[in-house]
Amino acid sequence: QVQLVESGGGLVQAGGSLRLSCAASGRTFSRYGMGWFRQAPGKEREFVAAISSNSGSTRYADPVKGRFTISRDNVKNTVYLQMNSLKPEDTAVYYCAGATAAWGSSYQEQYRYWGQGTQVTVSS
Repeated sequence: QVQLVESGGGLVQAGGSLRLSCAASGRTFSRYGMGWFRQAPGKEREFVAAISSNSGSTRYADPVKGRFTISRDNVKNTVYLQMNSLKPEDTAVYYCAGATAAWGSSYQEQYRYWGQGTQVTVSS
């Protein structure tokens, strides 16, 4: 059974920073790509960032490019999302996801495992 557990969400003022973590267990973490997605109230879940199994490739959604950084530690079985210069429109529940392949995809259909989500609220 694969488990993904997110942490690090919270309330922050606009311009501030947060670092999300996602601890994985139940499979060989280092073989698979990982991603972060988010869902704002009343909106569909959307892609935020992804990273390949060996950290050689990353990709970002346009709204977060230059502000967010995805990284992973294959020894600790953990993926991170560093979020800087946060904006009120970044407010959402953030989900960690485990891909079915080694690369990090922007398509939700290519992720099999999902965490329970962590709330990020950015006040203006």
